[in-house]
Amino acid sequence: MAILKPTHKELDSKTIDRLLQRLAKNNTNALEELYSICSGSVYAYALSLIKNPDEAKDVMHDAFLSIYNNANTYNSVGKPMAWILTITKNLCFMRIREMKKLSNDSDDLINLCHVTDGSTEDKILIESVLNYLDEQDRQIVVLHAVSGFKHREIASFLGLPLSTVLSKYSRAIAKLKNHLKEIN
Repeated sequence: MAILKPTHKELDSKTIDRLLQRLAKNNTNALEELYSICSGSVYAYALSLIKNPDEAKDVMHDAFLSIYNNANTYNSVGKPMAWILTITKNLCFMRIREMKKLSNDSDDLINLCHVTDGSTEDKILIESVLNYLDEQDRQIVVLHAVSGFKHREIASFLGLPLSTVLSKYSRAIAKLKNHLKEIN
């Protein structure tokens, strides 16, 4: 009897649960089947967090490696996709932190702000203004104003309530405006 791959409509928590249990017993066919039915959801979720198709693909593949390596730690509570997407979210946050570390030098920060043909003075001004903010406020402003992430996505990235992100963003923008008035 041939095993049929479930269609999207047939995909449910019990099916994923069984696949994870088989995967915990090192059944590589279970990984292949899990990948074929869940990879689209994992990729879409990673893309919604990272906003970069190539990075999202990398995270998706890393997520399935992590799922494979940690399937024996999975405890069924009826929500296997929550477990899979939590792994994906954590890998996205790690990737964002890595990208942030890479962009911490001033040239990368300036490039992130799309100041490529401005004067050296402009670049120094933008760098000093961004450095005027504390790290979390700077993250929120750059993620929203420069990278285009929604406030709720930023709240999810940083593990903060949406109301906190909104108020920190508003205060940071006000702080930047006041700082710019002072230096002009």
